[in-house]
Amino acid sequence: MPEHYLFEYAVIRFMPRVEREEFLNVGVILFCAPQKFLQVAYLLPEERLKAFTCEIDTIELEQRLLAFANVCSGKNEGGPIGHFPIASRFRWLTATRSTVLQTSKVHPGFCKDAADELQKLLSQFVL
Repeated sequence: MPEHYLFEYAVIRFMPRVEREEFLNVGVILFCAPQKFLQVAYLLPEERLKAFTCEIDTIELEQRLLAFANVCSGKNEGGPIGHFPIASRFRWLTATRSTVLQTSKVHPGFCKDAADELQKLLSQFVL
């Protein structure tokens, strides 16, 4: 019987006006220590973004999400944070912040394959 592994995840939210607390889920970040897995998956649905009454620079938003992916990768593209241990990178990415990209609280779960679980969560919370 395949083993189930503990994982943690947070939903990435686009908040164009932080003071109004309106948001759109645009991605998921998943960390599974036993599988040494830390990745982010995201999607910027243009039609849903247009529902907000403010101007949105989708290129800048894409770059900010790419920064999440670069930190997850643990390579030089992730800057100094990208060189932290994998658990520290996850904690840094999911820390509370007041900016246009925020994460939900961290939630736990069990999975067999972290990559598959990331895609399931993306479908559930973003698509």
